[in-house]
Amino acid sequence: MKHALDTQLKPAPAPRTVILMDSPTLLSEDPTTVSQNGAGALGKDNLLSLIESIIDPGMLVLSLWGVAFFFERTVPPTYLILSVIVFAMTFPGTTHLQSSLQKLVIQTTLNWIAIAALLLITGIVTRYISGFSNDAIVAWLWIAPLTQIAAHRLLRVTAPLIVSLQGPPRRAVIVGMNNQGIALARRIRDTPFSRIKLLGFFDDREPSRLNASANFSLIDKLRELPQFAKEHGVQEIYLSLPMASQPRILQVLDDLKDTTASIYFVPDMFVTDLIQGRSGSVCGMPVIAVCETPFRGSSGAAKRLSDIAISLLILTLVSPLLLAIAIAIKLGSPGPAIFKQRRYGLDGKEIVVYKFRSMSVTEDGNKSYTQVTRNDARVTRLGAFLRKTSLDELPQFLNVLQGSMSVVGPRPHAIAVNEQYRKLISGYMVRHKVKPGITGWAQVNGYRGGDDLVHMRHRIEFDLDYLRNWSLRLDLYIIFKTVRVIFNDSKAF
Repeated sequence: MKHALDTQLKPAPAPRTVILMDSPTLLSEDPTTVSQNGAGALGKDNLLSLIESIIDPGMLVLSLWGVAFFFERTVPPTYLILSVIVFAMTFPGTTHLQSSLQKLVIQTTLNWIAIAALLLITGIVTRYISGFSNDAIVAWLWIAPLTQIAAHRLLRVTAPLIVSLQGPPRRAVIVGMNNQGIALARRIRDTPFSRIKLLGFFDDREPSRLNASANFSLIDKLRELPQFAKEHGVQEIYLSLPMASQPRILQVLDDLKDTTASIYFVPDMFVTDLIQGRSGSVCGMPVIAVCETPFRGSSGAAKRLSDIAISLLILTLVSPLLLAIAIAIKLGSPGPAIFKQRRYGLDGKEIVVYKFRSMSVTEDGNKSYTQVTRNDARVTRLGAFLRKTSLDELPQFLNVLQGSMSVVGPRPHAIAVNEQYRKLISGYMVRHKVKPGITGWAQVNGYRGGDDLVHMRHRIEFDLDYLRNWSLRLDLYIIFKTVRVIFNDSKAF
């Protein structure tokens, strides 16, 4: 396992990737010509899209179980097998939130007739149908489509509440006030529950050369985009520039590396170094992710569940040790046992990180931060041991439970350090597309301490490599390797 992962993930300058995307729907401005299932960035991130995809198969299965329990007083194995077959045949669902009641009824009826006919013919030929009650089968044939239609109508009523539970809409801008950019803007505006708040456009052309009938706001020139994104918390940037503008596109991308915005590309060809690059749609418009977090949708849920499980397990096991360390720190030197330090977290937002105090002084890391050096006089005798064994980081499992950190991810730096190196290292802020971690890919590869420029460049390379290649398997590998590094590392101080 070690050899395979080390070979696959050893960081190196990523090759530029050519992506071709030739879609006749790209310039379509009619929102009914393309599936509306992509209401959020890359579609699948939207909770409504996920619910839409499981309503049809879910209602078929639940109605089958209900009918079975009513007639059989249990759910026999034959019904369970049939439910698996039905779910596999119908997932993901094909009806959408925007469908009218008439269209929903017609589509559900046609789909159900085809599914029922196939299952009945197959069941008769294989005699599998003999394992079912005739009354149960007849009841299911009319109950199932009714439950599907009822569930879709219920979703339509509860959609505003579901959207509100996902938090405020994501702030977005479009670069390029051309046909494609305007078409995307209209899709965002006209798609219900898109969870995207479009702030306006950036374009270098004079207002007289732009489409005056578009009725969308022109914010500023492209050179002002990075500063505007940072000041206004822009979370999504859509690049809608012509293929001939490739040098200008690359320059825009280079300027945006000092932001934490997710970047998507709209035109038909693009060349760049991608982080989590993949195709998808936004309100039915095809887009390509240029710089995106790996923790969208189910991946984000899996990451969060693993964080909670691991942090709860570790805190339970080491709680006596935490108490003993806190008492020892209080007895050994004046000051708090646990101190708080402000650092940058997800999307570059400020978080408070907990640590056992290992020095005679505490710095919040906001205005200034003095890197600890070997034989640093500020480090206490107990603190040296805590830093050597990384026991000073244990309180950060509380940050993990709070949701501000992850068990594995790029290590958070003090704010003063961030502000220094974001100006010196291209792509430095991209590491904030994910939550910071207690341990990370850079740390288990030898870049655990030190903040000189060369050392920091290597650390950022490993951090970005982690974003490109994330998997739960990699997280577990990093955790296991961290344990070994702690006991064998002679560089920590």
